[in-house]
Amino acid sequence: MSDATNNRFSDPNVMPPLHKAVPLGLQHVLAMFASNVTPAIIIAGAAGFGFGSDQGALGFPDMRYMIQMSMLFAGIATLFQTIGIGPMGARLPIVQGTSFAFLPIMIPAVAGAGTAGMAGLMTGVIVGGVFHFMLGGVIGKIRFALPPLVTGLIVLMIGLSLIEVGIQYAAGGVPAYNQLLGAMAEAKSTGSMADLSSMKFGSLAMWIPAMVVIVVTLLIKFFMRGFIAIAAILLGLIAGYIVAYFMGQVSFGSFEKAMAADSFIQLPNPFRWGFEINWAIIIGMCLMAFISAIETVGDVSGITKGGAGREATDKEITGATFADGAGTAIAGIFGGLPNTSFSQNVGLISMTGVMSRHVVTIGALFLIAAGLIPAVGAAINTVPINVLGGGVIIMFGMVAAAGLSMLSDVNWNRRNMVIFATALSVGLGLKMVPEALIHMDKTVQILLTSGLLPAAIIAIFLNLVLPEEDPEAR
Repeated sequence: MSDATNNRFSDPNVMPPLHKAVPLGLQHVLAMFASNVTPAIIIAGAAGFGFGSDQGALGFPDMRYMIQMSMLFAGIATLFQTIGIGPMGARLPIVQGTSFAFLPIMIPAVAGAGTAGMAGLMTGVIVGGVFHFMLGGVIGKIRFALPPLVTGLIVLMIGLSLIEVGIQYAAGGVPAYNQLLGAMAEAKSTGSMADLSSMKFGSLAMWIPAMVVIVVTLLIKFFMRGFIAIAAILLGLIAGYIVAYFMGQVSFGSFEKAMAADSFIQLPNPFRWGFEINWAIIIGMCLMAFISAIETVGDVSGITKGGAGREATDKEITGATFADGAGTAIAGIFGGLPNTSFSQNVGLISMTGVMSRHVVTIGALFLIAAGLIPAVGAAINTVPINVLGGGVIIMFGMVAAAGLSMLSDVNWNRRNMVIFATALSVGLGLKMVPEALIHMDKTVQILLTSGLLPAAIIAIFLNLVLPEEDPEAR
């Protein structure tokens, strides 16, 4: 490719020919598709209306709706970024999607309350989105407080806090895990040996499709090139799905029901989950919005450096943060989860060299169309939980690895090691032993036992108050 061509494609306002723009837009969607719908599936499972739930029969909205909202509002939030409205939007090829970062706050918020916790969760998403939007006016002034030591630790903690979920999914899912724990507790109380032969959790039948996903994903990622390599996780999930189908683990009941429905298109319903003030969730969402805003700053900088060879402007960073918050708040109104910029697509732009925001706009339109069609969400709903588990093991591991990569830029002197060690030990320790805070207020428990928030607060505070180490004093 000539220099002239490179310069042309590094302009966000250039529109490639349609026969190139459409597949490039689809490529952006495929790169983030599995990661985008996964948080909705995890939250639905934690709240008790995920895989194998009877809540749909009882009249409660099922998991398909959340999957649809993940796609629909990822597309709408992406349009906020690529097209923009007033000061909102970076006018760059930024792909928005449902954020993994909020899961450590959202899972404990609904895990104990079940479906009754969804109203409080969605209210927290709305308020957190408004707070995120407000951060757009100040984000550039507080970047000094978040060096790689802090941001790398935060990203690492996000990955570490989620890996447990990936293993539970791959081994058979949370309902099967709870059934196993119940059988073991009953056997212990009666003094008898637990008969685990009928339990599907942890069985070879559960692990085989999950391992197929992992192996196929790795093979495609490292031995293929171009478009196929970019969609490695999606193709790995398809391979695991095929294996699970032949093992009798795939059910098409929800898909058949969706296909038999009177309406081909389903519009989102405002406040479908209700509205309820839960201060623990609201505070947690606002704190996580701050972290998500910093992540967006990094993604915007990565896009401009990788695609155009320049630094991001303050206007672009501010506009991107505004769009993040607006996308999250609107998604929350209609029953969706928090949105943020997707880092996968930053690497995709660096690889293709195509900086056109119009290409990503095309991808956003595909997401919106998929989000309005219930059959798409129902088809995703047929994916067995253990197949999804194989994919999320890799996804969550990659989040942790990204944090380690950011930490590689840290000067590991004694000061920074103490900050890292203290924040990691307290955060991870409270995550592993939540009973340590059993006598504290419920709101405090939800915020601190996520592990992520205490680690972030400790790291930010210590980094601001501890003096820099004097090399001459050693």
